[in-house]
Amino acid sequence: MDRFLSSAVNRIDAKGRVSVPAHFRSVVQKRGYSDLYGLRCLDIPAMDVGGLDLLDRYEQRIAQEDPFLQTADDMSFFCHGDGSFLKLDQDGRITMTDFIREHTGISAEVAFVGRGNFFQIWEPGRLAAYGAQARARLLQLRQGTKPGERPE
Repeated sequence: MDRFLSSAVNRIDAKGRVSVPAHFRSVVQKRGYSDLYGLRCLDIPAMDVGGLDLLDRYEQRIAQEDPFLQTADDMSFFCHGDGSFLKLDQDGRITMTDFIREHTGISAEVAFVGRGNFFQIWEPGRLAAYGAQARARLLQLRQGTKPGERPE
């Protein structure tokens, strides 16, 4: 399996490091990532984390934009300047930097969530709230209602 699947919560150690779940580390190894890259999500308090293919995806989209328009510049800022390299140490840990903590609200524990070709890191309580909202939105779709409407 070479996808990031499932979720786990791990505790941050006294030096500010957290173990990446073993399954995620095996995907990192299978994909040959030497470094991980984390991008702050635009609309949620989480970080998208993956290899350089995560950047490739954004760069392909930027290449479709007119380089003289603000959109291309904003997108470049987002993916090139508003992210951070995350080094996996020999024990499979990454450091929770101030950059990550400020955006996510992470303090003592980190929730890891598989998203297929990448994974996210969250503060566990915020992830639980987001998960409940996502399930509620999907339930409304299943029931044929719009968000905020009640089924008949």
